Amino acid sequence: MQPQPAFLLHKRPYRETSALVELLTLEHGRVRAVAQGVQRPGSRSRGRLQPFAPLHVTWVGEGELKRLRLMESRGAAALLAGEGLLCGLYANELLTRTLPVELPVPDVFAFYTALLGALPRPDGRAMALRRLEFTLLDALDALPRYTTPEGEELDPQARYRFDTASRAFVPGSPGIDGRTLRLLAGGDWAAPGLAGPAKAVARAALAPLLGTRPLRSRELMRQLAERRRPPSH
Repeated sequence: MQPQPAFLLHKRPYRETSALVELLTLEHGRVRAVAQGVQRPGSRSRGRLQPFAPLHVTWVGEGELKRLRLMESRGAAALLAGEGLLCGLYANELLTRTLPVELPVPDVFAFYTALLGALPRPDGRAMALRRLEFTLLDALDALPRYTTPEGEELDPQARYRFDTASRAFVPGSPGIDGRTLRLLAGGDWAAPGLAGPAKAVARAALAPLLGTRPLRSRELMRQLAERRRPPSH
């Protein structure tokens, strides 16, 4: 096979010197593989196989679990710290938890690549995360329907909440007003006042795909926010 552009999403030790890895690849989506020998001291591949570092990889195997053969760097890793790092860990955990194995998702790969470029800049993180989340929902045929379950238009003056079963919106409070939801339907999440609602809609739409197990990265974000909160007097 031709070398595939890829990123490491998750890695854990396997046997004495190997690792089980989850990769996001350009043409094959999420790939699970054994990286033999990468845990061995002095292994050159060990330094290459890091999160947020662009790779070229090849693998062999017919089953769900592949064996990596080639693993080469194709650039420097994104330098992330603090909130930017936690956002990157969230993206990796989200893709690992929701993407089926070997489902081609080239648009998700493209927006993940763009996200890594945006994460070092605080003003670009939220928009880049939303684009990745909604592109992922589209790839999984799980985008919200900005109508009622019956297909009727949303009333700009009414408030709505996301309905998991229909992926549409039903009247309810607390919720998001119909005018805001109509704006979100156009994909212009950078407009003033839309960042919070876009995050809320993305989280609600992703929840059924993630299941009940909490995301570790969200817990780390919560802890970071608490540490930053000024003490009460």
